[in-house]
Amino acid sequence: MQIPINAFKQALRDGKPQIGLWMGMTDPIAAELLASAGFDCLVFDAEHSPNDPRSVLPLLHAVAAYPVHPIVRPAHGAAELIKLYLDIGVQTVVVPMIETAEQAARVVAATRYPTRGIRGVASATTRASRFGQIDQYFQRADAEMCVLVQVESVMGLGNLEAIAAVDGVDGVFFGPADLAASMGLIGRMTDPMVRTAIAEGIAAVKSAGKAAGTLTGDRQLARDYLAMGALFVAVGVDASLLLTAAKELAGAFTGERSVAPGTARRG
Repeated sequence: MQIPINAFKQALRDGKPQIGLWMGMTDPIAAELLASAGFDCLVFDAEHSPNDPRSVLPLLHAVAAYPVHPIVRPAHGAAELIKLYLDIGVQTVVVPMIETAEQAARVVAATRYPTRGIRGVASATTRASRFGQIDQYFQRADAEMCVLVQVESVMGLGNLEAIAAVDGVDGVFFGPADLAASMGLIGRMTDPMVRTAIAEGIAAVKSAGKAAGTLTGDRQLARDYLAMGALFVAVGVDASLLLTAAKELAGAFTGERSVAPGTARRG
């Protein structure tokens, strides 16, 4: 049995932009539905959504039949946590709150087997190796791992050049919400100062020969970041898409009304 090829990583190397959707909903049916929508990748969030390795596993099952690449954002960059996601078959991680080159190097090490890194060795019990059936999995796995580190603070921006230069870091993802907060602009993700910081970050990462990415629900801003050279951009969030469409449909028949949680509507 052959190891799955990381098409997302190859696309970044080839300079082919990857368009993604951010997913906080934890239901496999929602994941399968969105896997058929035409995105290049789906990002399963386990930092700000109630996901963990056990709940992410059925999401991976749900999208496996579709030409979409699953990415996972773990809650943090601890090697013990990253190992769990890799062992269930995740090949691309975007790790939050990276502020130094040393932190980035530790994340890379967590995705590589010894002696190149510190990933724990297991085979018969892991979905990643197809339960020991992939030929030379330990020798081939490292090449298919894609490490995206998330820079989302003023400190991280200050160390961006060193972070991007870390061997094994495939790309840098700019988190606009936390970055705005770090700049004293909490809740203002599209503030001109935040947009300028991300634009400058994209240029710096691109100059380092690595891929840059971010998340925005603003279609024009997403196009602007892509035009600047960003190679992976999440252009929406699943819950926001559902809520926007639902409110629009409801409003078409009931007027501009909304219902607070726990409030009964009388007809």
